[in-house]
Amino acid sequence: MTKGGISKSLKDQNRWQLWLTIALNACAFYTVVRSGAISVAGWKGLFTTAANLLPVGFAFIVTTVANGLLSADVKARLVFLRWTQALPGHRAFSKHAPADPRIDLDCLKKSLGNKLPEGPEAENKLWYRIFKEEEAAPEIQHIHREFLLMRDYAGFSALFLGGLGVASFVFVKSWEAVLTYCVALLLQFIIVRHVAATYGARFVCTVLAVKSAKLAPSKPRASKATKPARADPVR
Repeated sequence: MTKGGISKSLKDQNRWQLWLTIALNACAFYTVVRSGAISVAGWKGLFTTAANLLPVGFAFIVTTVANGLLSADVKARLVFLRWTQALPGHRAFSKHAPADPRIDLDCLKKSLGNKLPEGPEAENKLWYRIFKEEEAAPEIQHIHREFLLMRDYAGFSALFLGGLGVASFVFVKSWEAVLTYCVALLLQFIIVRHVAATYGARFVCTVLAVKSAKLAPSKPRASKATKPARADPVR
């Protein structure tokens, strides 16, 4: 949806959180892989040999590399479940803006010559132009960062579902454990994808809300009532 220095800076801020999600998923996968050792030797069986970590490390190296191959367009398709014109900016004025009470659509329309853009491509281009004008606003940077974080997490979740789900069939002996683990991966993807889509729509609306607030005419301040001049007594 966006490119540039601010986007890269926000992604850098999100890096540690994304690695935390990888670490948590690694722990979950390792626990499932070693579920047999738990039943035989107790929790100490999880750490008996360093060789047990090999499938975990291999699976996450593949997942991390694969995530680098996912373009922004692919992640948008995963999040918004659309193959073409996936970004919420493609529906900024026709769908999202009318549903957000923060946006003064009349002000936006007047500033655009009393004509809103028609068609998904025109909507996205105009929204992006407005975003570039207002991207430094703190509220926009905040929701932008949240969207980028959840979008990238959704990409990881999809890879976890495919890569780790397949790996569990290879390394886990218990079919019940495999099924439970795969269902958990699927739930993770569904929840994260939904949150990312919600943040994406909120991001689009916040940009338009900030812009419309600037365009709204300011209310004149009520002037203080002046006391009438005191008349000199008639002499």
